[in-house]
Amino acid sequence: MRAGRAADLLTDLTAPLTRRSCLTHVEVRPEREGRRGAFPSWTDPRLLAHLAERGITAPWIHQEEAAELAHGGQDVVLATATASGKSLAYLLPVLTAVGARELDVTARRATALYLSPTKALAADQLTNITALADGAGLHDARVAVYDGDTPTEQRRWVRRHATVVLTNPDMLHFGILPGHEQWASFFRALRYVVIDECHTYRGVFGSHVAMVMRRLRRIAEHYRAEPTFVLASATTANPELSASRLIGRDVQAVTEDGSPRSGLTIGLWEPGTRARVDGRGPGATADGTATDGAVGTRAAADGAELLDAELEQSGEHADGRDGGREAPLRRSATSEAAALLADLVERDVQTLVFARSRRGAELVASGSRRLLDQKAEHMLAPALADRARRIAAYRGGYLARERRALEDSLRSGELRALASTNALELGIDIAGLDAVVVAGWPGTRASLWQQFGRAGRRQDGGGGALALFVAREDPLDTYVVHHPETVFQAPVEAAVFDPANPYVMTPHLCAAASELAIRDGEEDIFGPTARELLDTLAGRGVLRRRPHGWYWTMTESAHDLTDLRGSGGEPVRIVEEASGALLGTVDAASAHSQVHDGAVYLHQGTSFVVNHLDVERAVAFVHREDPLHSTHPQSTSTIRIRQIDREVPWAGGVQLCFGTVDVTDQVTGYQVRDVYTQVVLGQHPLDLPPRTLTTKAVWWVMPRSTTDAADIPGEELPGALHAAEHAAISMLPLLATCDRWDIGGVSTAQHEDTGEPTIFVYDGAPGGAGFAERGADDAAAWVRATADMIGECGCESGCPACVVSPKCGNGNEPLSKAQAEVLLGLLHP
Repeated sequence: MRAGRAADLLTDLTAPLTRRSCLTHVEVRPEREGRRGAFPSWTDPRLLAHLAERGITAPWIHQEEAAELAHGGQDVVLATATASGKSLAYLLPVLTAVGARELDVTARRATALYLSPTKALAADQLTNITALADGAGLHDARVAVYDGDTPTEQRRWVRRHATVVLTNPDMLHFGILPGHEQWASFFRALRYVVIDECHTYRGVFGSHVAMVMRRLRRIAEHYRAEPTFVLASATTANPELSASRLIGRDVQAVTEDGSPRSGLTIGLWEPGTRARVDGRGPGATADGTATDGAVGTRAAADGAELLDAELEQSGEHADGRDGGREAPLRRSATSEAAALLADLVERDVQTLVFARSRRGAELVASGSRRLLDQKAEHMLAPALADRARRIAAYRGGYLARERRALEDSLRSGELRALASTNALELGIDIAGLDAVVVAGWPGTRASLWQQFGRAGRRQDGGGGALALFVAREDPLDTYVVHHPETVFQAPVEAAVFDPANPYVMTPHLCAAASELAIRDGEEDIFGPTARELLDTLAGRGVLRRRPHGWYWTMTESAHDLTDLRGSGGEPVRIVEEASGALLGTVDAASAHSQVHDGAVYLHQGTSFVVNHLDVERAVAFVHREDPLHSTHPQSTSTIRIRQIDREVPWAGGVQLCFGTVDVTDQVTGYQVRDVYTQVVLGQHPLDLPPRTLTTKAVWWVMPRSTTDAADIPGEELPGALHAAEHAAISMLPLLATCDRWDIGGVSTAQHEDTGEPTIFVYDGAPGGAGFAERGADDAAAWVRATADMIGECGCESGCPACVVSPKCGNGNEPLSKAQAEVLLGLLHP
């Protein structure tokens, strides 16, 4: 994109009258010159020659520093911005070590293990590393991917011959460590372990990966290898602390970024009001509401309105109609992103859109295609129709061949736009993306900057890349677009995870014992509580205690006890019943609400209806159908306190508590609603088993005498508690590296364990993920931000921008925004 094009695009996008107020803030990040260092003297000369051929005559200063530390045997984390060249920093020592025997037969053999959180990133790195090694003539650098998509016949070759193996923590846990004897020669030569995008290892997933890293270190030590760990991270707070916690030993951080930065124009965007076909504004009569002028034609308005209806029925709107509330006039972020994407592709701007959900990504892609098709038909412009066909969706759950084809098409430029979940937040190096649209807060500032960083990766000397954050009608999103300092002046978060979580550590101790008996003293690698847990497992007969250690005694695989990603079990397969074709998968924790009997499932723009969810076999059978109704699951939740770890008195007799709770959820049925009017057409019960979660929670106990003294009427107290709970959940991501969907909440006017009005916010992962604890640690700031957000919202009785929740299992009833403000005033310490 040429210099100044981003400003031109913003002018074009805000040209329609009803879009002029959408842009709430513009931030311009200027272009920055790079600072060069020098290639280390130990670098393989063949690498230097090949890099010189590619025009790389010196590294950036952070590349040189990190490479020198790693070559010297120091564990290091490189935490710099997206597209700053972190790969070269670890490839210099890795490829130099792997190719050393070709230059000196006395040099010892070296291998390297590369870990990424996504398959897309590993596949992209395979291409990059292979090209670099082949271009330099490093014949000993036999690079291969070893993951769930690797064919069986290739796996034996990888185990025996590969010197640089690219995999992920899941495959390391399930496929490599259990069969480490087959990898003996690889482990004996293991010199480097590269952990890419390590900032993504947070919450329960981060805790599991931390245990896998300790098991990896133990296996390497068994084969007398002492690998150096090199970690790459987006910019994050205290990267050395997070990295040290992840691998279990001290790590040195490199944070001074010497790479050049192309100019980036960032816009915060609050969607306008709904479009109507007649284009009348807010003061229109009964058959019209405000127009947003997205594309400017009657046909496009038709398409935008239809997309709004589809998004409402899919749950991409923030549930504004739940509980009898009127639907908000503001357009959804997903609908707005589809319109913006259509405008950008019309101008031949290669764009990546990040949507909040799989269904959202599908609807952004299909909606933008429809808008362009309608405009092409209206204007008799076949070129627009051709561009519409070059827009696609990308998300988890696709088969491997679909993902690879989409990645290749985006790299080549054949695809002009991709609507993706955060599956493309990391990794794949796509040169030349001109714009990024982020539809909805991605969970953390670190993720937001990582997604913004997908734009402007091509160094064109002129800058001009564009990034837009489009707010959902959600409390946190609304707060952010009206408080830009929360993005541009606040530091990014530190990764939050707890390797000592006993629910995480216990199955990993079993897995470690089944790999190699845990000898006395070796348990220290797992942490100070490991010995107590080992003795408990021995007492239960799961492990056998011998004079020198602990041994696995069971016949089943210990590794099947562990779900690294906290998805709640085996992924549920989506199968078309008539053909037997596998369409995709959905994680077990989401299956009850997403693919229950009768639910609508969307795949690459095609609608299916679920015939039956077989819970025991983990498969959902579907058939092709385009229903004119939507389905909305309903659930019940109960919470019991198991243990109070911390109790802090606040003013007015209020108690802030933190501890362990049992949360029981059950999807009890679903509503069927009309696609366009959202009128409830029917209610259907479901017979699904309850799911109980033992986790960590933070909660406030408010004496009834205190709420009475604050003049909160007894009949409005449940609504006040419920509204405050929703608002608190929505604002916690400002403090912790979590997403709204990582946490849950329950509120009650008289809880059975406390006997008083109580609000709970809990981690949505077994044993906890550290988010509730982070909230407890900074509760005063959390309550203050929550109260400010509610107070600043202009609605009268509550809306999706303050207290209405898109994930409420009770239909957002009851809610009392006014009394929630009073209640939050009581929570100030």
